[in-house]
Amino acid sequence: MGVSSDLRRLPIPSVPDTLGIVNNLPPELPTPADGASADGRSARWQSHREERRRELIKSARRAVHALGSDASMEEIAAAAGTSKSVFYRYFGDKAGLQQAVGEVVLSQMQRKIREAAQSAQTPREGLLAMISAYLQMAETSPNVYSFVTRYAPVDADGRHGSAAISGALGHFFDSIAEMIAAPMRTHLGDGREAVIGYWPTAAIGLVRNAGEQWLSTADSPAKPDQEAMAQQITSWLCVGIAPELSQTPELSETTVRTNEGH
Repeated sequence: MGVSSDLRRLPIPSVPDTLGIVNNLPPELPTPADGASADGRSARWQSHREERRRELIKSARRAVHALGSDASMEEIAAAAGTSKSVFYRYFGDKAGLQQAVGEVVLSQMQRKIREAAQSAQTPREGLLAMISAYLQMAETSPNVYSFVTRYAPVDADGRHGSAAISGALGHFFDSIAEMIAAPMRTHLGDGREAVIGYWPTAAIGLVRNAGEQWLSTADSPAKPDQEAMAQQITSWLCVGIAPELSQTPELSETTVRTNEGH
């Protein structure tokens, strides 16, 4: 069959002409399947980041346990087998890492303390159980405890993360105070709002300061073990130091004379 003269006169597109035709075609709109694929990739990437973050927190916790609470970001990263730039990318700075590790550690401590309190039959048993759980968790790694409960130092440009760290720590102790207050409300009844409002906070101050001093004290025959320390702190909270004072003759005589004078 012959080809018409009109068709023979049509120019045959060259390679550049063909590319120009393709490039000038309107872009195809994404199909629903394309959007779902993008969402799936985003979800997988987010899941990967979260998993990587958890791994870095675990690695940092192990490094601090071994190296001490003063370990630098570079030392922590080296122990984790990565570079400090990776830690900076995920946590911003050392204060951010302290906050992230602290959220994990304090959450675990809070859960253990709550479980201990729920197993008690009386307010005093609850106090002893909670104090024991607190000391046990802190004693497991004094370095990690110190790392997550102290404020970060001010950095070169004047910023620090103490607000975030103190916020997490404050939330932790507020939760513990409420655990202490709950059985007190049941036990004391109405009309004791002042005691219920102030005593749990005062108790936490005593437990924390005595516990941290105990943690930082070198082992010696005079240092009580964890069980004895928990019993001692519980006794101080419930009956004070009156029993010890009554066993000191000089103090007892002074107390008697003072009372007689009134």
